[in-house]
Amino acid sequence: MGPSPGTGAARQYAGTMAGFWSGLASTLHGLEALAADSHRLDEETVDALRLLQYRLHWSSEALAGVEPPAGVREGHEELADALAEARDATGDIAEAIDLRGREGADALLLEWRGSLFRVRLARMRLTSRPANASEPAVFPAAAAAATALTFLGVAAFVAGAVLILWPLWAVGLGLVAGGYLAYRP
Repeated sequence: MGPSPGTGAARQYAGTMAGFWSGLASTLHGLEALAADSHRLDEETVDALRLLQYRLHWSSEALAGVEPPAGVREGHEELADALAEARDATGDIAEAIDLRGREGADALLLEWRGSLFRVRLARMRLTSRPANASEPAVFPAAAAAATALTFLGVAAFVAGAVLILWPLWAVGLGLVAGGYLAYRP
């Protein structure tokens, strides 16, 4: 059994993106560490912000050189947009610190954090596997049996308790237990 059409391209894309993420992870970590503590945003961090901004630019350029498979083009474009937005927001923070100090950065801090979050969100959307829309959802027969057993067991338990028929009560408990054992997702 050979690979299906497009499998090689998808694997190559996945490998390329794994290398891309390993390079971008330290950049995002550094940016998020600075964004988390606004007291660290001062004139001494401007050089670090410029370096991290350049890394975002480099990552954006590296991403532009990757051809995504057909199924992930939209997520790929969303990631490219998020990287560009994070790069620009990082530059705005660095410029605000240069011009007005920490107070200048405070006004842009939430927007900057949001742009960094958008990169993480784009990554999550790109790496999650969407449900295959061409295949209808099938309700497992074991789940239906478990549901039926549980409902019958509850009815038998309640009837046994109300009518004070302990054997019926015990059968109800057994049916509920059978419902739990019949299906495990």
